[in-house]
Amino acid sequence: MNDARTYPHGVPCWVDTDQPDPLAGRHFYSELFGWTFQDAAPAGSPSYWIASLDGSDAAAIAPGSGDSAAWNTYVAVDDADAAAALVEESGGAVVSAPQAAGPAGRAAVCADPAGAQFRLWQAGRRPGPQIVNGVGAWNFSDVHTDDPDGAQEFYATVFGWEAHPLDLGGGATATMWRRPGYGDHLEATVDPDIRVRQAGLGPPGFEDAIGWLASLEAEASAPHWHVTFTVADRDQSVATVERLGASVLASADTDWTRSAVIRDPQGAVLTLSQFTPPTG
Repeated sequence: MNDARTYPHGVPCWVDTDQPDPLAGRHFYSELFGWTFQDAAPAGSPSYWIASLDGSDAAAIAPGSGDSAAWNTYVAVDDADAAAALVEESGGAVVSAPQAAGPAGRAAVCADPAGAQFRLWQAGRRPGPQIVNGVGAWNFSDVHTDDPDGAQEFYATVFGWEAHPLDLGGGATATMWRRPGYGDHLEATVDPDIRVRQAGLGPPGFEDAIGWLASLEAEASAPHWHVTFTVADRDQSVATVERLGASVLASADTDWTRSAVIRDPQGAVLTLSQFTPPTG
């Protein structure tokens, strides 16, 4: 087995947040998630603060260029230049061409045809988070769009994703993104028991799940990518969020999760999710 968690081509592989005041951002997220930080930027470059949880890379904070913060999702690619070209050929846009981030890797900023921005990551020394799904760690990202059919066509062409509608019970539905073969990769590297552990917890192919597709029909926002982090207790986390000056935008309980959508003090929106699987 490989002790390092790696991310094959087409798998979301990193998240970071642009914060106008990185010091304030670091304080907020260290209090909320228990993160510690280390500046990983090359000499002479703006600071890029890697967030660690229990000694493992979890996410990052970068200085923002605008007045409001945002969370960004990166997708792993074997060749950033080739992937950026495919984005444009498939109707998307390259907002910022691929460029080196020191020895860590190469990154590009792109947008899908509906305008939802995401980033490409060709890994060098940093493949992505070394801790995921646990308390205080990134759980998944999803794309919110007003053109679900167009999104399915675009992401299938660019990354090989498959969209699977799911019935969550009680009239609730969702669409899961799968990257075929990802479960095989996890089983062969960092998670040999993934299929045994997930048996009965999801539909066939759940081991290949990489995120979700959501409709913007009921939202007053532009197409965007959204991030979710795991918490031990949704209500306790909400209390911490409010104490630190952030806003709670919505909350929801399902058979599987208790969640809250929050806006951090500088404006970045994210979801906090407590896993509460059915018992009995």
